[in-house]
Amino acid sequence: MTDENQIETGGYRKLVLFLSSNGGLGYAPIASGTFGTLAGIPAFYYLSRFSWPLQLLTLVAILFLSFWVCDVAGKYYNEADDGRIVIDELVGFLVTTAFLPFSWSTAILAFIWFRIFDIVKPPPASWFDREMKNGLGVTLDDVMAGIYAAILLRVCLALFS
Repeated sequence: MTDENQIETGGYRKLVLFLSSNGGLGYAPIASGTFGTLAGIPAFYYLSRFSWPLQLLTLVAILFLSFWVCDVAGKYYNEADDGRIVIDELVGFLVTTAFLPFSWSTAILAFIWFRIFDIVKPPPASWFDREMKNGLGVTLDDVMAGIYAAILLRVCLALFS
């Protein structure tokens, strides 16, 4: 069964839309990406308690899940990067906070830096956003924003901790 046929079945469609919207956060009437990123804070809290190998394995699993979910949800919405699709923001935020211990100050600073880079989309994030209209591109622009945010977050933590 192809993705197009599968998306029409109720349970499958509901699961994909639930995951793609980070449990419904993507349906916020304004700033859905910002609301979608909020799912990253409790995820960061729980992942920070894992050993680094388990954190890495979980992050990679969520990354590949996002590639697939973004692709299928984009087909459902007839728009690759529909505003309701925000699992990519979760991935980007988790890239930003990867392997750091949880604290509220780190979570808030990570949130701010990630949102700035996700909105500005410096290259190559802008290239992924503009040129790859599929689940891979939708997710990779947020991964790049997460990498930029991770660098500045770690600089801030080193300077001000």
